[in-house]
Parts: sequence; structure tokens; C-alpha cells
Amino acid sequence: MSARAVALLLAAAVPLVAGAPARASAAPVRDRASEALAVRLFPLLARPGAGAVPEPLRRARAARVSACGDDAACVARASRWEAAEIDSLAAAAAPRATASPAVADDGAAAQLGRELRGVTAILDTYALGVVPRYPAIDGPEVPPDSAEAKTRLRAAVALAATPRAGALDPGVELALALLQTNDRTDAVRDDAILDAAARRRTRTLDWSHYRYTALIVTGVGPEVPDMPLSPGGQYHVRLAAERYAAGDAALIIVSGGRAHPRATRFTEAVEMRRALIERYGVPAEAIVLEPYARHTTTNLRDATRELVALGAPLNRPALIVCNPEQSRYIEGAAFAERNRRELGYLPGAIGSRRSPRTIEFRPARESLRVDPLDPLDP
Repeated sequence: MSARAVALLLAAAVPLVAGAPARASAAPVRDRASEALAVRLFPLLARPGAGAVPEPLRRARAARVSACGDDAACVARASRWEAAEIDSLAAAAAPRATASPAVADDGAAAQLGRELRGVTAILDTYALGVVPRYPAIDGPEVPPDSAEAKTRLRAAVALAATPRAGALDPGVELALALLQTNDRTDAVRDDAILDAAARRRTRTLDWSHYRYTALIVTGVGPEVPDMPLSPGGQYHVRLAAERYAAGDAALIIVSGGRAHPRATRFTEAVEMRRALIERYGVPAEAIVLEPYARHTTTNLRDATRELVALGAPLNRPALIVCNPEQSRYIEGAAFAERNRRELGYLPGAIGSRRSPRTIEFRPARESLRVDPLDPLDP
């Protein structure tokens, strides 16, 4: 499908073949994978009516795409959300959109702006060759100027232009398609189903019986292909088993995604859970998975999200368990600055040190803000 056809589809429903007789069009099919990814990365845009584009802006964006002809890269550039457009849509949508406290605490307009900037970041990274912050583990697996990259881009443009039930703004649809054609849909993988027993247990848990709400076990991913759990990860697991046996916490949150090395088939949190159960006899109902984080910043941010989802009281501390080097880094000013730079806030307050390998952590509600600038770690 050419970009010209794509542009026409964006602007109006017309036959794909010139001169083709008009006929009743079939209803767009439902794509559950795209729906799940949209809800996970763009929770406000995916809410019916929340991200509706005003007609003048929609027409202007459609005309910009139409001018691209058959140039798929041009279609991607034209589909980006520019700063002025984001401000315009946020101002128009804010009065009618509400952001759930479980999604954001700074208003619908701010959340909508984050999501639209996330759309543009995905287009830049997966279609236009912009180097991501962590190129060793982020971004497409093929060089941006390669034939394979161009093939994936053309396929994504075609996929985005093929109507689906509940489709969002064409730029959002292209961002979703790019993630799927580049096999970067970790945000909706189903590893978390493994900890269903632990999540059920927390519904009746008396948190006051424990000194800490949870032990947060941070990742230290392997860099060797086909290594399920790094030597550092094995060390972290033993430390966590030791602290759990002491009865300090209600549960263990193991945090680490599928990141190291690039394209690994192993999810670090899943492998840490496996080791806790098989090597140390920790009961499965005591282990909660956080299978998305790829950096220390998001280890703590995502662990906070899990604590909120589990109903843990945020006015009580959790305990970070990791090696002494990482623990000192978490405690230092450089880590706080990195959080402000990459997340825009501190995921929590670093508290008292209990040992070289443990440090208290009080989660902050700012961690609930969904920001899709990192499409593997929503």
C-alpha cells in the first residue's frame, strides 16, 4: 500500500483502487494486541473521546501526510505531534478529559501531553533513525538505513492505515504499528500471570504485621547471550531469600525486564522468581513480578506502581535489596539527578541504610504517571 493510499485513508473513506465500484465497507476488525498496547502506553488517548482531534487540526495533519506521496519516511515525519499541536489538543481536550488518580496526579492536560510526546518519540526512534537514550538495549534491532528497516517501515505504514475497531489518531496508530513490526511489545507480555497467587494473597494481607511492605530486588542483567540470570542476579536473589527468611517483609518484588543483552529471551524478574522458589524454597505466593524495568530508575518507579496495585500503604517503607555498589549508587546525588532527568521526578525517598546491601525506600505517588517515552517500560 502506498503512502498516497495511506493519506487518503486518513482523510476519508475512499476505494483503494481508482474507479472501483462503491460497495458497502466491512466493519473494521478488532485487534486485541493493538488495543492492549494502546491502553498500556496511552491510557488517556485510548479512553473514548478523551483524545479526539479537533477538525481543523485533523485536516491539517491529514494534508501534511497526503503531501508525502509514496515516501513512507515522510509519512512518519508528517505523523509526528509537534509541540504547538500538542498544546492545542491538550487545551481542547482538558475540559472534557479526566485522568484517573491511578494514572496521573497532575491533570489530564499534562498526561495527554506526555502521551503525545511518547507517540513522537516512537516515530522518531523506529521510523526516523533518532538514536534512543540507551541504544545498546533500546530501539530497532536493524540499522535505520538498511533494507530491512525500510521494509518494516512500509509494513507499519500499511498496517496503521488498515482500519481497526476503536482506532485512535493516525499518528498513534503508526506508533503502535512500528512497535509491533519491530517486535517491541514487551509492555504487554503476560509474564505477570505467574504471580497470580501472590496478588490474591495481598487482598487479605495485614501489612502492619511486617516491618517493611516489601523487599524490592533490583535487576543486574547479564550481558552474555543465553544466560538466564547473571552472577549479580544470583547474588541479589540470595540476599532477598535471607531477608525474607528473617520475616522482615510481607512479600518480595523482583524487578527486571527483558533487556540484557539485547533481544534476550529471558525476563530477569521471572528468572529471579524461579531461583527464589527452586533454590531457596520461598513460597510462590510471596513473590510479585515486575517484569518491565530495564534501569535502576524504573526498578524503583515500577516497584512503587506494584505496591499501589497491591494495596500496600505508601506511608510505610519498603526495603531495597541489592549489592553494595548499586546500593551506594541509589543513595547518591547522581542517581537522584538521573531520576529527575529521565523520569522528571524522584520515584520515592531514600531512607535509612540498614546494611551495605539494604536501604529503606518510601514510594512516591508521582511514579503512577504513565509516560510512554520508553515503549518497553511503560
